[in-house]
Amino acid sequence: MKQNSQIELENQFQAVISPYDELTILVSAHDFELAKPFNLTSIQGNLGNQTNYQRFGYLVDPNGNIQFPILGELHVAGMTRLDLQDYITDRLKKGDYLTDPYVMVRFNNFKVFYLDNYGSKATVLNITDERCTLFEALAMLGDLNAYTKHDMIGILREVNGKMTMHYMDPRKSDVFNDPYFMLQQNDIIITKPIKSRYARDEFSYWTSWFSILSSLTSIATLYMIITNKGTVVY
Repeated sequence: MKQNSQIELENQFQAVISPYDELTILVSAHDFELAKPFNLTSIQGNLGNQTNYQRFGYLVDPNGNIQFPILGELHVAGMTRLDLQDYITDRLKKGDYLTDPYVMVRFNNFKVFYLDNYGSKATVLNITDERCTLFEALAMLGDLNAYTKHDMIGILREVNGKMTMHYMDPRKSDVFNDPYFMLQQNDIIITKPIKSRYARDEFSYWTSWFSILSSLTSIATLYMIITNKGTVVY
């Protein structure tokens, strides 16, 4: 990348709602009593003269739908957070439920996963914002170990119900234009080990086996010597 070069990122990028996402949806209005029925709450008890409410998230079902109070079933898969906010706001106004609704939508379970070189260790990254780049995720993970191929970072992503693996080189300037540079919920970052690591581990593997076989051979020889010690040869 050239010094002082400027890269324009897709500021319009927003995560898309998918099946099994968990959403927080809050509806408010100037008269909050009118907005209460549109909020998913559970009464937990009374604190003095005030009622204590606990809010629950909406789990998107396998068909991409949620069950929303009063409005019923809403198909939300494929929408962005802002799309859903506008959609619910429009439904509340057109249905004459609220004249001045304010709707807020948030992802509850925006997570990105990381598998190390051999898939033996998994790390879960909880993303507080719906925007997370590959660089931000790598920074959260810390430095990759010396045996990782830094020029081949894989992203495993579900696209239209199918798992898709995509590799990119984060050292190149065009990585910012890669559609997988902006991570989506439940993306899995996968790294590959360099060949020298494979060679070293394979050498250690066979060396260990040769040591074991050598020890077994020595034990067998010693056993034969001991068992034949009292034998008289004519």
